[in-house]
Amino acid sequence: MSAERRGRLLELVRACVSQGTVTLASGKTSDFYVDGRLVTLTGEGSVLLGEVILERARALGATAIAGPTLGACPMVTAAGVLAHQRGESFKLTYVRSVAKGHGMQKAVEGPALSSEDRVLMVEDVVTSGGSVLRAVERLEADTGASVLAVLCIVDRQAGGAEAFAESGVPLEALFTRADVQAG
Repeated sequence: MSAERRGRLLELVRACVSQGTVTLASGKTSDFYVDGRLVTLTGEGSVLLGEVILERARALGATAIAGPTLGACPMVTAAGVLAHQRGESFKLTYVRSVAKGHGMQKAVEGPALSSEDRVLMVEDVVTSGGSVLRAVERLEADTGASVLAVLCIVDRQAGGAEAFAESGVPLEALFTRADVQAG
């Protein structure tokens, strides 16, 4: 991604940061909130994120792009649409925190993955890393596929990187707390 496009993506991310005390999904409180959906659910944000996700998936040799519901769903879809437009193909997968209670009762949605598949997992914001690490575990256990890395938009620098290091799954952040709060 060019420096200009990366700079524009950072502008979009900074615009979705709110200051003030909030309770996060982890149950912890924070003095700021990053609403990633204000980036992922826009045309411009989708294209910019889709591009960077595809670049990373190609570089890793991934065959699939996955993400936990709900925050990562637009990211996975954006990368898949851009890939298709460019004549490329990746399996696209969503990982539910809990298997559906009806229908096929699956936790991993999308084309079937196997031990042959190499996956780039994406996420909007990482705090402690717990929810996305559970998604990695579920995807690997249910499909046999290998997760190569997790790419997030923002690492809040609140323990997630350490949890990923301990798990052995590389965490790659487009931006950190310091990046989005500077400026």
